[in-house]
Amino acid sequence: MAETTILVEDVSMVFSTRDGDVHALDKVNFGAREGEFFSILGPSGCGKSTLLRIIGGLLRPTDGRVAVNGSRVTGPTPDVGIVFQSPVLMNWRTVLDNVMLQAEVRGLNLKEYRTRAMGLLEMVGLAGFEDKYPYQLSGGMQQRASICRALVHDPPLLLMDEPFGALDALTRERMNLELLRIWEASRKTVLFITHSIPEAVFLSDRVAIMSPRPGHLDEIASTRLPRPRTMATMEEDTFVKTVGTIRRSLKQEGSID
Repeated sequence: MAETTILVEDVSMVFSTRDGDVHALDKVNFGAREGEFFSILGPSGCGKSTLLRIIGGLLRPTDGRVAVNGSRVTGPTPDVGIVFQSPVLMNWRTVLDNVMLQAEVRGLNLKEYRTRAMGLLEMVGLAGFEDKYPYQLSGGMQQRASICRALVHDPPLLLMDEPFGALDALTRERMNLELLRIWEASRKTVLFITHSIPEAVFLSDRVAIMSPRPGHLDEIASTRLPRPRTMATMEEDTFVKTVGTIRRSLKQEGSID
């Protein structure tokens, strides 16, 4: 059995504001296995992004603990790469220089990691765009560059916070296929945040379903879809039934009116 890469135990998060405390997460528990594509699905405002930032070491939980590869998370760690909702590329840096930012910040061997960065850009179809600037790329191309930046230091865990939410439907489908291709080539453990039920089912091995705020995990569903997956997968009975089952679970919890 694969080892546990992410372990979340009784994680709660309360934010203090001028208008009072906001209870974002309530005793969240789950584990994600090595090499697994694990999605967290839930309505806007349920604490999905907060949970991802806690796992990535960007926030400290009010209660509970998180471990990555057996080590407790107390801050940012080289074991994690993060892709945010927007690409967050620096407009004054070329595509290659944006990808190399991780290596620069971490004090890595720039010559060695430049070779790796070039290989990643080729893998995601951006060979020939190394010297372009972000404004010269489409939204999907920018997000592919941000995935390369998250992978350049070769972390075992990739955290993705609704990375395709701002893209049009056709580009989003293409990026889902591209992400699966990257994942199949690297076999990183991926934690993927989304509010799209079909996207979660299409990409994932398992899907965790979160309640409305304060967020907690109601259940974890296995997709049981064979790999590799194509657009034709979305027409299969197993896919349609799994989407329907998860939609009913969200409706029962009040996540869908």
